[in-house]
Amino acid sequence: MPLFEYKAMNQSGESIGGRYNAKNRNEIMQMLRSKNYHPILIKEVAEGTNISTLSAFNKVKIKDIAVFARQFHAMLNAGVTIIQCLNILRLQTEKPVFREVIEKVYESVQKGSTFSEAMKEHRNVFPELFINMVEAGEASGNLDAIMDRMAFHYEKETKIQNKIRGAMIYPIILAVVSVVVVIFMLVAILPTFLSMFEGSGVTLPGPTRFLLGVSNGIRQYWYLILFVIIALIYLIHRYINTEEGRRKFDGFKLKIPVVKNTVIKVSTSRFTRTLSTLLASGIPLLPAMDIVSKIVGNRIIAEGIQSVKEDLRKGYDLAGPIHRLKLFPPMVDSMIRIGEESGSLDDVLRRTADFYDEEVDVAIQKMTAMLEPLMLIIMAVVIGFLVIAMYLPMIDMMQTI
Repeated sequence: MPLFEYKAMNQSGESIGGRYNAKNRNEIMQMLRSKNYHPILIKEVAEGTNISTLSAFNKVKIKDIAVFARQFHAMLNAGVTIIQCLNILRLQTEKPVFREVIEKVYESVQKGSTFSEAMKEHRNVFPELFINMVEAGEASGNLDAIMDRMAFHYEKETKIQNKIRGAMIYPIILAVVSVVVVIFMLVAILPTFLSMFEGSGVTLPGPTRFLLGVSNGIRQYWYLILFVIIALIYLIHRYINTEEGRRKFDGFKLKIPVVKNTVIKVSTSRFTRTLSTLLASGIPLLPAMDIVSKIVGNRIIAEGIQSVKEDLRKGYDLAGPIHRLKLFPPMVDSMIRIGEESGSLDDVLRRTADFYDEEVDVAIQKMTAMLEPLMLIIMAVVIGFLVIAMYLPMIDMMQTI
Protein backbone atom coordinates (compact mmCIF):
# COMPACT_ATOMS: atom_id res chain seq x y z
CA MET A 1 0.00 0.00 0.00
CA PRO A 2 1.50 3.40 -0.99
CA LEU A 3 2.73 5.80 1.67
CA PHE A 4 1.46 9.40 1.48
CA GLU A 5 2.71 12.50 3.24
CA TYR A 6 0.11 15.11 4.10
CA LYS A 7 -0.21 18.59 5.55
CA ALA A 8 -3.48 19.99 6.81
CA MET A 9 -5.02 22.68 8.99
CA ASN A 10 -7.21 21.88 11.99
CA GLN A 11 -10.20 23.86 13.26
CA SER A 12 -7.93 26.05 15.39
CA GLY A 13 -5.91 27.09 12.36
CA GLU A 14 -2.86 25.09 13.40
CA SER A 15 -0.79 23.30 10.75
CA ILE A 16 -0.40 19.55 11.20
CA GLY A 17 1.33 16.89 9.15
CA GLY A 18 2.19 13.24 8.99
CA ARG A 19 2.33 10.10 6.87
CA TYR A 20 -0.40 7.58 6.15
CA ASN A 21 -0.67 4.33 4.18
CA ALA A 22 -3.64 4.46 1.83
CA LYS A 23 -4.81 3.12 -1.54
CA ASN A 24 -4.99 6.58 -3.11
CA ARG A 25 -5.21 10.31 -2.43
CA ASN A 26 -9.00 10.21 -2.08
CA GLU A 27 -8.69 7.92 0.94
CA ILE A 28 -6.31 10.43 2.56
CA MET A 29 -8.79 13.24 1.80
CA GLN A 30 -11.63 11.29 3.43
CA MET A 31 -9.52 10.52 6.48
CA LEU A 32 -8.60 14.19 6.96
CA ARG A 33 -12.14 15.47 6.41
CA SER A 34 -13.54 12.92 8.86
CA LYS A 35 -11.41 14.65 11.48
CA ASN A 36 -12.51 18.13 10.35
CA TYR A 37 -9.05 18.91 8.94
CA HIS A 38 -8.63 21.09 5.85
CA PRO A 39 -6.11 19.40 3.46
CA ILE A 40 -3.26 21.60 2.25
CA LEU A 41 -0.85 19.15 0.63
CA ILE A 42 -0.97 15.42 -0.16
CA LYS A 43 1.88 13.69 -1.97
CA GLU A 44 3.07 10.14 -2.36
CA VAL A 45 6.40 9.40 -0.68
CA ALA A 46 8.89 7.80 -3.00
CA GLU A 47 10.11 4.37 -1.99
CA GLY A 48 13.44 4.65 -0.23
CA THR A 49 12.55 7.72 1.84
CA ASN A 50 11.22 5.62 4.69
CA ILE A 51 12.31 5.23 8.28
CA SER A 52 15.48 3.28 7.52
CA THR A 53 16.79 6.11 5.34
CA LEU A 54 15.88 8.89 7.71
CA SER A 55 17.03 7.12 10.85
CA ALA A 56 20.66 7.37 9.84
CA PHE A 57 20.35 11.14 10.23
CA ASN A 58 17.62 11.41 12.85
CA LYS A 59 17.92 8.44 15.20
CA VAL A 60 15.38 7.96 17.98
CA LYS A 61 17.21 8.28 21.30
CA ILE A 62 16.53 7.06 24.82
CA LYS A 63 15.58 10.63 25.73
CA ASP A 64 12.80 10.54 23.10
CA ILE A 65 11.49 7.27 24.57
CA ALA A 66 11.51 8.81 28.06
CA VAL A 67 9.50 11.84 26.89
CA PHE A 68 7.09 9.54 25.00
CA ALA A 69 6.50 7.40 28.12
CA ARG A 70 6.09 10.46 30.38
CA GLN A 71 3.54 12.11 28.08
CA PHE A 72 1.70 8.81 27.58
CA HIS A 73 1.45 8.32 31.36
CA ALA A 74 0.15 11.85 31.90
CA MET A 75 -2.61 11.37 29.31
CA LEU A 76 -3.58 7.86 30.51
CA ASN A 77 -3.72 9.18 34.06
CA ALA A 78 -6.11 11.89 32.85
CA GLY A 79 -8.47 9.29 31.37
CA VAL A 80 -7.41 9.55 27.70
CA THR A 81 -7.65 6.29 25.71
CA ILE A 82 -4.60 4.63 24.11
CA ILE A 83 -5.75 5.51 20.58
CA GLN A 84 -6.30 9.16 21.58
CA CYS A 85 -2.85 9.23 23.23
CA LEU A 86 -1.20 7.94 20.07
CA ASN A 87 -3.18 10.37 17.94
CA ILE A 88 -2.04 13.33 20.04
CA LEU A 89 1.58 12.15 20.17
CA ARG A 90 1.81 11.52 16.43
CA LEU A 91 0.72 15.10 15.79
CA GLN A 92 2.94 16.82 18.33
CA THR A 93 6.17 14.78 18.15
CA GLU A 94 8.82 16.94 16.48
CA LYS A 95 11.35 14.30 15.37
CA PRO A 96 10.26 13.08 11.89
CA VAL A 97 11.42 9.47 12.32
CA PHE A 98 9.70 9.03 15.67
CA ARG A 99 6.56 10.78 14.44
CA GLU A 100 6.42 8.34 11.53
CA VAL A 101 6.79 5.34 13.87
CA ILE A 102 4.04 6.60 16.18
CA GLU A 103 1.88 7.14 13.08
CA LYS A 104 2.32 3.47 12.11
CA VAL A 105 1.66 2.27 15.67
CA TYR A 106 -1.49 4.41 15.72
CA GLU A 107 -2.70 2.88 12.45
CA SER A 108 -2.01 -0.68 13.69
CA VAL A 109 -3.94 -0.07 16.93
CA GLN A 110 -6.83 1.41 14.93
CA LYS A 111 -6.93 -1.80 12.86
CA GLY A 112 -7.29 -3.94 15.99
CA SER A 113 -3.75 -4.68 17.16
CA THR A 114 -2.85 -4.24 20.80
CA PHE A 115 -0.42 -1.47 21.70
CA SER A 116 2.42 -3.93 22.45
CA GLU A 117 1.80 -5.86 19.20
CA ALA A 118 2.03 -2.62 17.24
CA MET A 119 5.27 -1.70 19.03
CA LYS A 120 6.79 -5.12 18.19
CA GLU A 121 6.68 -4.12 14.51
CA HIS A 122 9.23 -1.39 15.34
CA ARG A 123 11.80 -3.17 17.52
CA ASN A 124 14.52 -1.01 15.97
CA VAL A 125 12.93 2.00 17.73
CA PHE A 126 11.24 0.70 20.88
CA PRO A 127 13.56 -1.16 23.31
CA GLU A 128 12.63 -4.75 24.13
CA LEU A 129 12.29 -3.78 27.79
CA PHE A 130 9.69 -1.16 26.90
CA ILE A 131 7.71 -3.58 24.72
CA ASN A 132 7.67 -6.30 27.39
CA MET A 133 6.62 -3.84 30.08
CA VAL A 134 3.75 -2.49 27.94
CA GLU A 135 2.64 -6.07 27.27
CA ALA A 136 2.65 -6.76 31.02
CA GLY A 137 0.75 -3.54 31.65
CA GLU A 138 -1.94 -4.49 29.13
CA ALA A 139 -2.32 -7.93 30.73
CA SER A 140 -2.57 -6.55 34.27
CA GLY A 141 -4.62 -3.46 33.43
CA ASN A 142 -2.15 -0.98 34.94
CA LEU A 143 -0.59 0.47 31.79
CA ASP A 144 -0.54 3.98 33.29
CA ALA A 145 1.65 2.80 36.20
CA ILE A 146 3.91 0.93 33.74
CA MET A 147 4.36 4.07 31.65
CA ASP A 148 5.27 6.00 34.78
CA ARG A 149 7.92 3.40 35.66
CA MET A 150 9.25 3.38 32.11
CA ALA A 151 9.47 7.17 32.02
CA PHE A 152 11.39 7.17 35.30
CA HIS A 153 13.63 4.33 34.09
CA TYR A 154 14.58 5.99 30.80
CA GLU A 155 15.00 9.40 32.44
CA LYS A 156 17.57 7.79 34.75
CA GLU A 157 19.24 6.10 31.77
CA THR A 158 19.38 9.42 29.91
CA LYS A 159 21.05 11.07 32.91
CA ILE A 160 23.69 8.33 33.03
CA GLN A 161 24.40 8.70 29.31
CA ASN A 162 24.64 12.48 29.61
CA LYS A 163 27.06 12.19 32.54
CA ILE A 164 29.32 9.84 30.60
CA ARG A 165 29.27 12.07 27.50
CA GLY A 166 29.87 15.17 29.62
CA ALA A 167 32.84 13.54 31.33
CA MET A 168 34.46 12.73 27.98
CA ILE A 169 34.03 16.16 26.39
CA TYR A 170 37.10 17.78 28.01
CA PRO A 171 39.55 14.90 27.32
CA ILE A 172 38.35 14.70 23.70
CA ILE A 173 38.72 18.47 23.19
CA LEU A 174 42.18 18.35 24.78
CA ALA A 175 43.21 15.45 22.52
CA VAL A 176 41.98 17.25 19.39
CA VAL A 177 43.75 20.49 20.38
CA SER A 178 46.96 18.55 21.04
CA VAL A 179 46.88 16.91 17.61
CA VAL A 180 46.15 20.24 15.88
CA VAL A 181 49.00 21.99 17.75
CA VAL A 182 51.48 19.21 16.94
CA ILE A 183 50.53 19.16 13.23
CA PHE A 184 50.76 22.97 13.06
CA MET A 185 54.23 22.95 14.63
CA LEU A 186 55.44 20.18 12.31
CA VAL A 187 54.02 21.64 9.12
CA ALA A 188 54.29 25.43 9.63
CA ILE A 189 56.83 26.24 12.33
CA LEU A 190 59.48 23.48 12.14
CA PRO A 191 60.49 23.93 8.44
CA THR A 192 60.68 27.74 8.82
CA PHE A 193 62.68 27.50 12.02
CA LEU A 194 65.19 25.03 10.58
CA SER A 195 65.67 26.82 7.25
CA MET A 196 68.19 29.13 8.94
CA PHE A 197 70.48 26.15 9.61
CA GLU A 198 70.55 24.81 6.04
CA GLY A 199 73.60 26.84 4.99
CA SER A 200 75.37 26.80 8.34
CA GLY A 201 77.05 23.42 7.82
CA VAL A 202 75.79 22.19 11.17
CA THR A 203 74.73 18.52 11.17
CA LEU A 204 71.20 18.29 12.43
CA PRO A 205 70.70 16.06 15.50
CA GLY A 206 68.80 12.77 15.19
CA PRO A 207 65.55 13.96 16.84
CA THR A 208 65.48 17.03 14.60
CA ARG A 209 66.06 14.97 11.43
CA PHE A 210 63.30 12.59 12.51
CA LEU A 211 60.79 15.42 13.02
CA LEU A 212 61.86 17.04 9.74
CA GLY A 213 61.16 13.75 7.95
CA VAL A 214 57.74 13.54 9.59
CA SER A 215 57.05 17.15 8.63
CA ASN A 216 58.00 16.56 4.97
CA GLY A 217 55.91 13.39 4.91
CA ILE A 218 52.83 15.18 6.23
CA ARG A 219 53.19 18.06 3.75
CA GLN A 220 53.77 15.83 0.72
CA TYR A 221 51.44 12.91 1.49
CA TRP A 222 48.78 14.49 3.72
CA TYR A 223 45.95 13.15 1.53
CA LEU A 224 47.31 9.59 1.77
CA ILE A 225 47.78 9.88 5.55
CA LEU A 226 44.24 11.27 5.90
CA PHE A 227 42.86 8.39 3.81
CA VAL A 228 44.69 5.79 5.94
CA ILE A 229 43.42 7.37 9.19
CA ILE A 230 39.81 7.45 7.93
CA ALA A 231 40.09 3.86 6.66
CA LEU A 232 41.49 2.68 10.01
CA ILE A 233 38.72 4.44 11.95
CA TYR A 234 36.10 2.88 9.66
CA LEU A 235 37.57 -0.64 9.93
CA ILE A 236 37.94 -0.42 13.72
CA HIS A 237 34.37 0.88 14.07
CA ARG A 238 33.07 -1.88 11.82
CA TYR A 239 34.98 -4.57 13.74
CA ILE A 240 33.73 -3.27 17.10
CA ASN A 241 30.15 -3.55 15.82
CA THR A 242 30.63 -7.27 15.14
CA GLU A 243 29.82 -9.83 17.86
CA GLU A 244 33.48 -10.79 18.35
CA GLY A 245 34.73 -7.21 18.19
CA ARG A 246 32.18 -5.92 20.70
CA ARG A 247 33.01 -8.75 23.10
CA LYS A 248 36.75 -8.07 22.93
CA PHE A 249 36.26 -4.32 23.27
CA ASP A 250 33.96 -4.74 26.28
CA GLY A 251 36.46 -7.17 27.83
CA PHE A 252 39.25 -4.65 27.25
CA LYS A 253 37.26 -1.94 29.06
CA LEU A 254 37.03 -4.22 32.11
CA LYS A 255 40.85 -4.45 32.20
CA ILE A 256 41.62 -0.71 32.19
CA PRO A 257 42.01 0.42 35.84
CA VAL A 258 40.58 3.90 35.29
CA VAL A 259 37.61 2.76 33.17
CA LYS A 260 36.78 -0.60 34.82
CA ASN A 261 35.26 0.89 37.97
CA THR A 262 32.98 3.21 36.00
CA VAL A 263 31.83 0.47 33.59
CA ILE A 264 30.96 -1.90 36.46
CA LYS A 265 29.01 0.73 38.39
CA VAL A 266 27.07 1.84 35.32
CA SER A 267 26.20 -1.80 34.52
CA THR A 268 25.27 -2.41 38.16
CA SER A 269 22.92 0.56 38.16
CA ARG A 270 21.24 -0.64 34.95
CA PHE A 271 21.02 -4.25 36.17
CA THR A 272 19.44 -3.47 39.54
CA ARG A 273 17.03 -0.78 38.31
CA THR A 274 15.82 -2.72 35.28
CA LEU A 275 15.39 -5.97 37.22
CA SER A 276 13.51 -4.08 39.95
CA THR A 277 11.19 -2.50 37.37
CA LEU A 278 10.49 -5.83 35.68
CA LEU A 279 9.82 -7.73 38.91
CA ALA A 280 7.59 -4.95 40.26
CA SER A 281 5.54 -5.15 37.06
CA GLY A 282 4.93 -8.87 37.40
CA ILE A 283 7.51 -10.18 34.90
CA PRO A 284 8.86 -13.59 36.07
CA LEU A 285 12.52 -13.73 37.10
CA LEU A 286 13.80 -15.91 34.23
CA PRO A 287 12.38 -13.76 31.39
CA ALA A 288 13.42 -10.67 33.36
CA MET A 289 17.06 -11.86 33.49
CA ASP A 290 16.98 -12.43 29.74
CA ILE A 291 15.79 -8.85 29.15
CA VAL A 292 18.26 -7.36 31.66
CA SER A 293 21.23 -9.08 29.98
CA LYS A 294 20.51 -7.07 26.82
CA ILE A 295 20.58 -3.63 28.42
CA VAL A 296 23.57 -3.70 30.81
CA GLY A 297 25.82 -2.28 28.08
CA ASN A 298 28.68 -4.80 28.29
CA ARG A 299 28.84 -8.17 26.51
CA ILE A 300 31.00 -9.83 29.17
CA ILE A 301 28.58 -8.87 31.95
CA ALA A 302 25.63 -9.85 29.72
CA GLU A 303 27.11 -13.33 29.23
CA GLY A 304 27.56 -13.57 33.00
CA ILE A 305 23.89 -12.71 33.54
CA GLN A 306 22.90 -15.41 31.04
CA SER A 307 24.95 -17.95 33.02
CA VAL A 308 23.11 -16.81 36.18
CA LYS A 309 19.83 -17.38 34.33
CA GLU A 310 20.87 -20.99 33.66
CA ASP A 311 21.65 -21.46 37.37
CA LEU A 312 18.20 -20.10 38.22
CA ARG A 313 16.70 -22.60 35.81
CA LYS A 314 18.44 -25.37 37.76
CA GLY A 315 16.80 -24.23 41.00
CA TYR A 316 19.43 -21.95 42.56
CA ASP A 317 18.51 -18.66 44.21
CA LEU A 318 19.67 -15.37 42.62
CA ALA A 319 22.18 -14.21 45.25
CA GLY A 320 24.48 -17.25 45.02
CA PRO A 321 25.13 -17.19 41.24
CA ILE A 322 25.51 -13.39 41.30
CA HIS A 323 28.15 -13.76 44.03
CA ARG A 324 30.03 -16.46 42.06
CA LEU A 325 29.95 -14.28 38.97
CA LYS A 326 32.27 -11.72 40.66
CA LEU A 327 31.40 -9.02 38.13
CA PHE A 328 29.20 -6.89 40.39
CA PRO A 329 30.30 -5.20 43.66
CA PRO A 330 29.90 -7.38 46.81
CA MET A 331 27.05 -5.18 48.04
CA VAL A 332 24.81 -6.35 45.18
CA ASP A 333 24.63 -10.06 46.06
CA SER A 334 24.27 -9.15 49.76
CA MET A 335 21.30 -6.89 49.02
CA ILE A 336 19.76 -9.50 46.72
CA ARG A 337 20.03 -12.11 49.46
CA ILE A 338 18.27 -9.74 51.89
CA GLY A 339 15.54 -9.10 49.31
CA GLU A 340 14.99 -12.80 48.65
CA GLU A 341 14.80 -13.61 52.35
CA SER A 342 12.40 -10.75 53.09
CA GLY A 343 10.26 -11.29 50.00
CA SER A 344 10.80 -7.72 48.77
CA LEU A 345 13.44 -8.23 46.08
CA ASP A 346 12.05 -5.55 43.75
CA ASP A 347 12.13 -2.88 46.47
CA VAL A 348 15.65 -3.85 47.62
CA LEU A 349 16.90 -3.75 44.03
CA ARG A 350 15.36 -0.31 43.55
CA ARG A 351 17.14 1.02 46.63
CA THR A 352 20.39 -0.56 45.46
CA ALA A 353 19.95 1.12 42.06
CA ASP A 354 19.46 4.51 43.77
CA PHE A 355 22.71 3.96 45.66
CA TYR A 356 24.67 3.05 42.53
CA ASP A 357 23.24 6.01 40.62
CA GLU A 358 25.15 8.17 43.11
CA GLU A 359 28.18 5.87 42.81
CA VAL A 360 28.15 6.37 39.03
CA ASP A 361 28.52 10.14 39.60
CA VAL A 362 31.50 9.60 41.89
CA ALA A 363 33.12 7.07 39.52
CA ILE A 364 32.75 9.39 36.50
CA GLN A 365 34.23 12.31 38.46
CA LYS A 366 37.19 10.14 39.50
CA MET A 367 37.72 8.96 35.94
CA THR A 368 37.64 12.52 34.65
CA ALA A 369 39.98 13.69 37.41
CA MET A 370 42.50 11.04 36.37
CA LEU A 371 42.13 11.49 32.60
CA GLU A 372 42.66 15.27 32.60
CA PRO A 373 46.18 15.31 34.14
CA LEU A 374 47.11 12.24 32.06
CA MET A 375 46.17 14.06 28.85
CA LEU A 376 48.04 17.18 29.98
CA ILE A 377 51.17 15.13 30.71
CA ILE A 378 51.04 13.45 27.28
CA MET A 379 50.51 16.83 25.60
CA ALA A 380 53.42 18.36 27.56
CA VAL A 381 55.77 15.48 26.66
CA VAL A 382 54.96 15.62 22.93
CA ILE A 383 55.19 19.40 22.62
CA GLY A 384 58.27 19.45 24.85
CA PHE A 385 59.97 16.96 22.55
CA LEU A 386 59.12 19.15 19.54
CA VAL A 387 60.54 22.27 21.17
CA ILE A 388 63.73 20.50 22.25
CA ALA A 389 64.22 19.01 18.78
CA MET A 390 63.90 22.51 17.25
CA TYR A 391 66.39 24.08 19.66
CA LEU A 392 69.02 21.32 19.49
CA PRO A 393 70.58 22.68 16.22
CA MET A 394 70.91 26.11 17.81
CA ILE A 395 72.69 24.61 20.83
CA ASP A 396 75.06 22.67 18.52
CA MET A 397 75.78 25.83 16.50
CA MET A 398 76.63 27.80 19.68
CA GLN A 399 79.00 25.03 20.80
CA THR A 400 80.70 25.03 17.37
CA ILE A 401 81.20 28.78 17.52
